Amino acid sequence: MEVAGFLLRRLGVMLATALCLSFLVFWLTHLAPNLEKLAKSQVSARMSDAETASWLARNGYDRPLVIGYGEWLGVLPRSGCAEGARVCGVLQGNWGQSTVFRQPVAAVLGRSLSATGWLMVWVLVVMVPLALVLGVLAGMREGSRMDRAISAATIVSAATPEYVSGVVLTGLLASATAGVSPLLADAGLIEGRTLFQGTASGAMTGITLWNFGLPVATIALYGAGYIARMTRASMAEVMAQPYIRTARLKGAGPIRIVLRHALRNALVAPFTIIMLQVPWLLNGVVIVETLFAYKGFGWTLVQAAGNNDIDLLLGCSVVAVTAVLATQVLSDVGHHLLNPRLRGG
Repeated sequence: MEVAGFLLRRLGVMLATALCLSFLVFWLTHLAPNLEKLAKSQVSARMSDAETASWLARNGYDRPLVIGYGEWLGVLPRSGCAEGARVCGVLQGNWGQSTVFRQPVAAVLGRSLSATGWLMVWVLVVMVPLALVLGVLAGMREGSRMDRAISAATIVSAATPEYVSGVVLTGLLASATAGVSPLLADAGLIEGRTLFQGTASGAMTGITLWNFGLPVATIALYGAGYIARMTRASMAEVMAQPYIRTARLKGAGPIRIVLRHALRNALVAPFTIIMLQVPWLLNGVVIVETLFAYKGFGWTLVQAAGNNDIDLLLGCSVVAVTAVLATQVLSDVGHHLLNPRLRGG
């Protein structure tokens, strides 16, 4: 019952926050300069002010902001709905029409989210185990040579932006004239001239290590450094607790101490960090997907913003806000369950 009440409160806050943020984005996308730019991009750049106002009125952009938001959300009636329906907005599954792709926004988002979903899955598969292992190894013996080496590597990893590491990895592993690929090719160790492909566009039809390795590595390296640092700090704190010293005095080996006594408590903080990486992955892939020409959610968001595609921008904002808030709720619930002090246990 306690967890259920906690979850209901968090869901209420999540709903209120989502409404506020979506209204803010709706207001920003419906500012007069954006609407004028939209009209001229759809008809003619030489439209007069009167022609622009007429086009906006015909397409329903002249309504008061609150009315327009209610119609878009699907809580107020509007014209153009399916026969017999008074409301037809986001809540009813009508996300509008993309002016860039000339397709329903729901279809565009479904395709791009599917592509980004595969990228996120493989990033998490690589990033989470790597970060946890490095963090645990570093935190087991704080101040040791291994701790210093891992800490230095993770600091460099976490401090290097994706656009830097992506370019560096491409130059090292995907160039036919520089890096290690020419050396491996001359030695006959690889087929072709490059170890990896410098673009991930081929992964849209078939994912392979060759076309998907670099974007996954670029994102995973950045996130793994941060998670490993948090895991190392948490593990070092747990290893200094009295019950760990007691276990050592009783003759328990290092592996038994880590697995049975330290690991669960040490993973409380990293669990929260890992959960919060999910919205970062969804929004942080903008640079990586653009860099590697991978047509996922980030690439779609760039196209929508660059072409003033209002309905698609609103759809992207709903997805991003929902992902951030949902993972925060899951993170809070998981932290509540893992931490006995918060459960009153």
